[in-house]
Amino acid sequence: MNTSDSPSPQRRFNARLGLFLFLVYLLLYAGFVLINAFAADQMETVVLQGLNLAIVYGFGLIAVALVLALVYGMLCRPEPVEDASNSTTATTQGDAQ
Repeated sequence: MNTSDSPSPQRRFNARLGLFLFLVYLLLYAGFVLINAFAADQMETVVLQGLNLAIVYGFGLIAVALVLALVYGMLCRPEPVEDASNSTTATTQGDAQ
């Protein structure tokens, strides 16, 4: 566990990565909302095998969210682990007796 007030480099990287991926999704979602707000008739346009833009874009948002979650999981850096040999616990001391 990090005892200093500043977060570890791994935690900062993970936070920046999460914010970046969130912004990517936010832009995609904002596009969906803006199309619905200002050009709703465009959502009725058939774009893929009889499916309209609203359905394709909506399912695309779900798929992108899953992909971004997988990307975050693969790129996240683990927190450093403390050396367990320096710390003793009550159960360890109790077992030694």
